Amino acid sequence: MLAGQAVTDVPPPVGPSVINGDLGVWPGTSVTGDPVVNGETHVGDTEAMQAQAALTTAYNFAAGQPTTDTVSADLGGQTLPAGVYRSPATMSLTGTLTLDGENDPNAVFIFQVGSDLITATDSRVNLIRGAQACNVFWQVTSSATLNTRTVFAGSILALQSATLGEGATVAGRVLARNGAVTLIHNTITRPFCAASIAPPTIAKAFGDAIIPSGGTTSLEFTLSNPNPGTSLTGVGFSDTLPAGLVVSTPNG
Repeated sequence: MLAGQAVTDVPPPVGPSVINGDLGVWPGTSVTGDPVVNGETHVGDTEAMQAQAALTTAYNFAAGQPTTDTVSADLGGQTLPAGVYRSPATMSLTGTLTLDGENDPNAVFIFQVGSDLITATDSRVNLIRGAQACNVFWQVTSSATLNTRTVFAGSILALQSATLGEGATVAGRVLARNGAVTLIHNTITRPFCAASIAPPTIAKAFGDAIIPSGGTTSLEFTLSNPNPGTSLTGVGFSDTLPAGLVVSTPNG
């Protein structure tokens, strides 16, 4: 979560808001209420300033993407594939919007909102067939308002402010460049993209070999890991030797 001026949590009797991620404010320095932050908090410091610079870059990038389609003012009841969708004015959501990844975990959804983004009470963004919240972005030219009990997915990049009604939840980020973020018993969880993990491939390249008395031979194995940055555990090598072949080790 990131705000330009302030973060305000107005908890009802049921408890404070929960942020499963980091919280930042810059250039403002105000955090009121008592949100639970399961991450780092940066208020008016270098890290928050750098986060605002990164938000500006992301906002401008999303705003500059070529539009795939112009959508109606209300997204409710629609099922959309990956793409860049624009509404020239206010974009609203009443009911359920379904985002279909079409079995592509890298499917990206960008919504370019010409004015405000407003969801109705109990509205929902539903992700199917591999769509991931980490790949959904809402570039909001003015302010975003998620009303009571909205279940939302994606990162809100608002030029002005963001307001969450009581009980609204976000699988994503809530980011406001110039204004405030206001919370009322909300849960915001930073998303992580699930990588497509392919099994490692073990290839063996050898043919018939005659091992002379007292001689040696070798088998060459090539191990290919298609998932850089991940370790391969429990990997072993074995082969069946011809009947009657005697293999001597250096230790006899």
